Amino acid sequence: MTATASPVRKVTRPRADAQRNRERIVSAAREMFVEHGPHVPLDEIARRAGVGNATVYRHFPDRDALVREVVCSVMDRTSEAAETALAASGDAFAALERFVHTAGDERISALCPMISSAFDENHPDLEAARRRVEQIVGEIMGRARAAGRLRPDVGVGDVMVAVAQLSRPPAGAACLSVDGFVHRHLQLFLDGLRAPARSVLPGATVTMEDLRQS
Repeated sequence: MTATASPVRKVTRPRADAQRNRERIVSAAREMFVEHGPHVPLDEIARRAGVGNATVYRHFPDRDALVREVVCSVMDRTSEAAETALAASGDAFAALERFVHTAGDERISALCPMISSAFDENHPDLEAARRRVEQIVGEIMGRARAAGRLRPDVGVGDVMVAVAQLSRPPAGAACLSVDGFVHRHLQLFLDGLRAPARSVLPGATVTMEDLRQS
């Protein structure tokens, strides 16, 4: 059984070569945003993507549109990784592990803070991508909990906070220099999610609504 379908962003499909250029731009932008932050010059992104500046602006009229597409694409890929893992094995905890490690690879912690008051954080594309992540992770956690493999006192918000914190380099460390440790620490966290729980967690289960209101 696969995860329940969720809203998909509606995007007009361009020609194959234009689609490849768009994907190269988004991939290059993600890498450079992680390395240098959201204010990296767009011509540097174009150079890394192997396209001209005009091609970047043809696909993304301004920086906000490009940042938004990068964040949405990261959330989409993490959701797809979880859905694929669940469909392949039916093992909900394994699907949760796949989501967590993919989110670490995608550097969600470096990208999500880019959504600020500087642009519309309630844009329909962002809302759809957020809902999809929340829905698939919530469903997977529910299945893992029902199977007795996930401790009962954790929520989607707990997972998202932990992934963001554990995939973020410590102060003074270069982002890429901690790559060798990220998955080690994420796996330690995942082992702490397994049932039966070995301790009582302080505070209450964290939901995505808690995070939105904080």
